[in-house]
Amino acid sequence: MQLRYSFRLYPDSDQRTALARAFGCARVVFNDAVRAREHARRAGEAFPTAGELSRKLITEAKQTEKRSWLGEVSAVVLQQSLRDAEAAYKNFFASLKGERCGATMGPPRFKSRKDNRQSIRFTANARWSITDSGRLNLPKIGPVRVKWSRALPAQPSSVTVIKDAAGRYFASFVIDTDPAADATRMPESDQTIGIDLGLTHFAVLSDGTKIDSPRFLRRAEKKLKKAQRELSRKQKGSKNREKARIKVARAHATVADARREFHHQLSTELIRDNQAIGVEDLAVKGLARTRLAKSVHDAGWAQFVHMLEYKAVRYGRSLVKIGRFTPTSQVCSACGAKDGPKPLHIREWTCAACGTLHDRDHNAAKNVKTAAGLAVTACGAQLRPGLVPAQRDEAGSHGFSTEPRAA
Repeated sequence: MQLRYSFRLYPDSDQRTALARAFGCARVVFNDAVRAREHARRAGEAFPTAGELSRKLITEAKQTEKRSWLGEVSAVVLQQSLRDAEAAYKNFFASLKGERCGATMGPPRFKSRKDNRQSIRFTANARWSITDSGRLNLPKIGPVRVKWSRALPAQPSSVTVIKDAAGRYFASFVIDTDPAADATRMPESDQTIGIDLGLTHFAVLSDGTKIDSPRFLRRAEKKLKKAQRELSRKQKGSKNREKARIKVARAHATVADARREFHHQLSTELIRDNQAIGVEDLAVKGLARTRLAKSVHDAGWAQFVHMLEYKAVRYGRSLVKIGRFTPTSQVCSACGAKDGPKPLHIREWTCAACGTLHDRDHNAAKNVKTAAGLAVTACGAQLRPGLVPAQRDEAGSHGFSTEPRAA
């Protein structure tokens, strides 16, 4: 499988200028591609092919006075920008036809130089390299200092340079992992676990372990409120407002990074210690519309479950999701009697059938494990044989909001 390894970059002033130029050229080519397809649609003509767009928007455009500055950046960056536009249209049409899962996607929009996130991609034919001194040598940018937090397990196939809203730079490498090597990294285990995700406790395990919720956003609210208030008092378009905006973005980035690190550590620990994991398929979008929206977003359940998914596939573990309508909080885990729904303020209840006193979350975690088929009977047989591993093609990157990094 493919994973992304993300590292922090520290370009100097000249390199930041070169990166800003590359971001701008890639953005212009992307916008030109979107504009060309929109003109063809309005005229009732066939969409131009990728080869035609490459010839007109890059090769021929460099010869004109209006776009001559496209030659100041690597041609691979411009070609990859066209590929991004092509992929955006493919996803849009697949969403219209119902071939793509998730919410309906809109058509590609023009990019702006004021966008919070800017990125460019270098593939292998761009001749980028890692120097002996540990710097990332990029064409027409130069050797950029990298903070290597770990070693790359294999030769990367591409690198994406990203500038986030807080003004930080990251290099995201795409790595093809070795399944045999990944299998040896995790010890053998015959343990199974059920997880009940919540707000009072981030997770309660079926073995009785309770993991407190760090509440990173709640703890940083005072600092965020002060930074946001200072931003609102600055004049629009001024340099002081831009400084205040970066301060707010960095405060939010600190919260997001701390939450992501907590999710990585907990998910890796659960994957290492258990061969099979059962978890509830929560309707996060629906819960985010309630009065608990801020706490739900602060917990970040979707990101945590996503990490469990791709790590289970990578290390040969099994992850089973149960239906979100399974009454895990209404059923007695001892006798199986259904006792009906209960308000959230009831944290303990006694089963009317067998008289067992239950902790609400611990009982739900046991029912998650049973519903996932991970519980065993008295004779040691599984209640549901055969576990279906979660499918995941690529993991995300650390340092920017779209995806988590590798374990």
